[in-house]
Amino acid sequence: MKKILASLLAAFALMSGAQANTVMVLDKFPKERVTDLAALQNGAKLFVNYCLNCHSASFMRFNRLKDIGLTDQQIKDNLLFPTDKVGDVMKVSLDPKDAKAWFGATPPDLTLIARSSASSNGSGPDYLYTYLRSFYRDESRPTGWNNLVFPNVGMPHALWELQGQRAAKFVEKEDQHNPGKKVHEFEGFEQLTPGTLSPQAYDSASADLVAYLQWMAEPVQSQRSRLGVGVLIFLAIFTFIAWRLNASFWKDVK
Repeated sequence: MKKILASLLAAFALMSGAQANTVMVLDKFPKERVTDLAALQNGAKLFVNYCLNCHSASFMRFNRLKDIGLTDQQIKDNLLFPTDKVGDVMKVSLDPKDAKAWFGATPPDLTLIARSSASSNGSGPDYLYTYLRSFYRDESRPTGWNNLVFPNVGMPHALWELQGQRAAKFVEKEDQHNPGKKVHEFEGFEQLTPGTLSPQAYDSASADLVAYLQWMAEPVQSQRSRLGVGVLIFLAIFTFIAWRLNASFWKDVK
């Protein structure tokens, strides 16, 4: 319980800081990806290859990936490190002290990140989907990267080889709320070097990764939704039966 609470607090602190500095409207995450097994499997592959080096998912076991259509052998062959077992939780070997020294803060556990990063600006998946697609080169930062929705982020762009390197273009405009003061307004991205994926393919890969993060935060969410529909239908039928029984029992009472 203490580990779960610590994970939630860490994720909340990270995303609260990010959302306080949000400078752009969040893009809508394609929700249909969460029920697409092929998308979830690709997202799991991206998560293990690009996220699990620094971020853990210590409340998710590898064998739970069988729920998205993978077999034990597929998990062993494609998603496990040599020292891991199918029943192990998704932990990393990165020392927290080293992580804090390198990034300025220990990378948070991502098991519940899609649930904890929601805000009035959008859902958690909306935030993550926009965040993964908003990195740009900034040589003033220690990592050489910055992010539009999380300014001065300590995390480097882990997927840069897929997306390529981009620069953000800003224009100086007068602050509408404070005449005489100038503000920098984002105008667009400039592609510096191409990635291994086209822009459309990278957006699709980002959606798959976010779909997996959302699924990981609540693996039974689809089952819960289906069960909820069944419960509502049962209650509607039972309510009708109870109403007709009540009318039958009291029909002779004046």
